[in-house]
Amino acid sequence: MASLTEPKVHMGTISGGEGRALYATNPVVLLPMGSHEDQGPHAPMGDYLLAEKLAELIALSACGRGTRTVVAPVLAFGGADHFGPMPGGIAISPATLTAVIADMVASLHRNGLTRIVFINGHGGNVGPIAEVAREVHRRTGMIMPSLYLWRIGYGMLPRILGPEMAKKVAGHGADPVTSTAMHLFPELIRRDLIPAGAPLKRCAELDIPFAQLGSGSFDGAEVGLPHEYEEIYNLGVGTGDPTLCSEKTGATLVEQMVDVCARFVAHFAGRVPAK
Repeated sequence: MASLTEPKVHMGTISGGEGRALYATNPVVLLPMGSHEDQGPHAPMGDYLLAEKLAELIALSACGRGTRTVVAPVLAFGGADHFGPMPGGIAISPATLTAVIADMVASLHRNGLTRIVFINGHGGNVGPIAEVAREVHRRTGMIMPSLYLWRIGYGMLPRILGPEMAKKVAGHGADPVTSTAMHLFPELIRRDLIPAGAPLKRCAELDIPFAQLGSGSFDGAEVGLPHEYEEIYNLGVGTGDPTLCSEKTGATLVEQMVDVCARFVAHFAGRVPAK
């Protein structure tokens, strides 16, 4: 949470009286979204914690740049995709998630909060976010951008670690999520359970290697496949080696992601006036 010397950014901590005054100015609203799924045996399942914390840091940085920004309560359960087999996981069907996002946006729009940016931390959320954003833009002309944190993080890894190391460490269950969690929530990382990296499994029915979630490879051609993650990954870990993740990498990732996202929020606010 923000300190007493910093502006309140979590909408849940802002009182009704404070809200009436603040929301009349139409601040930028960040909508953090994540998932509750397998992130490897060593990492907390709730990667929504990372989306929420990064949204808080982005909002504070944007406020420091002169753009008043607040953070909506995090949407913890992501769109269902490949991770249903994990015990304890909770996901929302894409249709239901689309309806939830649409209702959230409608609630904000009803009261004049029209400058909205999604802070996304889950691939299964991409489609529902885009569907709602397209429909709103079609009806009203308003733009609701989405910042997919981990796609941004993947792009930063080669500059932070070098191309070869980035290739070794990048993937589900490894980076950028694991190093980010090591930095932001070190007490939640089970370092004793970090597994060594391993190749993706093979599709037993067709005897071809998996290339990624949802696809295999046959003589260099991509083949779409219906398998869920436990048939493809090893202990929830994809192509990256989580033993190469580090708090140092996480600190750099957080610094750079927060910086670019906060600068975008300020740019967005400058291009989309409050009134």
